[in-house]
Amino acid sequence: MSKPEMKYLASISGGKDSAAMALHFIETGIEFESVFFDTGWEHPDVYEYLRGELTDKIGPIKEITPPLPNLTPEKEALALYYENRLGHTSAMIRWILHKGMFPNRLGRWCTDHLKIKAIRKHLKTVDYPVNCVGVRAAESKARAKLPERELSTSLGCMVWRPLIKWTEQDVIDIHHRHQLAPNPLYLKGAKRVGCWPCIYSRKSEVQFMAAQDPTRIDLIRDLEKDVQQIAIARLAAKGETLEEHNRVPPTFFWGNPKWNMPPIDEVVKWSKTTRGGKQYALFSEEEIEPSCMSWGLCDTGTDDG
Repeated sequence: MSKPEMKYLASISGGKDSAAMALHFIETGIEFESVFFDTGWEHPDVYEYLRGELTDKIGPIKEITPPLPNLTPEKEALALYYENRLGHTSAMIRWILHKGMFPNRLGRWCTDHLKIKAIRKHLKTVDYPVNCVGVRAAESKARAKLPERELSTSLGCMVWRPLIKWTEQDVIDIHHRHQLAPNPLYLKGAKRVGCWPCIYSRKSEVQFMAAQDPTRIDLIRDLEKDVQQIAIARLAAKGETLEEHNRVPPTFFWGNPKWNMPPIDEVVKWSKTTRGGKQYALFSEEEIEPSCMSWGLCDTGTDDG
């Protein structure tokens, strides 16, 4: 009895490593399907790059939107308002409004709702899938511990990391061989391609975003106000207040373990301070590896502390 034919699914993020993986498959004659799981929270350059130059080089990229929540009429109106500002449907915005909270280190629901559930749903339509992700060991200590192949119990399929032993120069070289320019975000100075911004953004990434895309800062500022009102109204319906629960209004970025939640404008000011300025512990001193990064659902740069 012959072995079943595996179908290789290349998880494309719009970053350099996932693009290199697709080019590697082309060079080695591996048939694959490119899939992009769209959070609706990417930088505009990512969408343009995926649908333009990257598609021209690697072939069609299937864009998959995660399951969306059912919103109340009031929240639906808010979602449409923010989506009009973004120019597209945003699963991220809709789930934030539905939950009345932002994803955070203690409630990191974004990966599950925006990525994992969409992946699982798509995998069910494929016989003998292999989820291929562009993760490299050289990127971080956490990724260095990942095996090249493993059975994912959460996804219910094999996961293959064909670039796990590659260097950044290997990635650059294959781009050059295929005359594929990098995502424009890299040329502007970005070190990572993924959610814009990610809740795990480093200080330098917040500073970069504020300089490159002040309209996203404006959107987050308004969104924080609306989510705070949703959170307050939810408690008020039960005759409760934030103060009774020793909580502060929710913001996009969490601060330190003492439940400090600085609003976006304070975080932007902090991002412009030199080392030793007022510190918000958006990251602990030890390395944090968001699961979306572990599974290659976004591309990351090397650690910059």
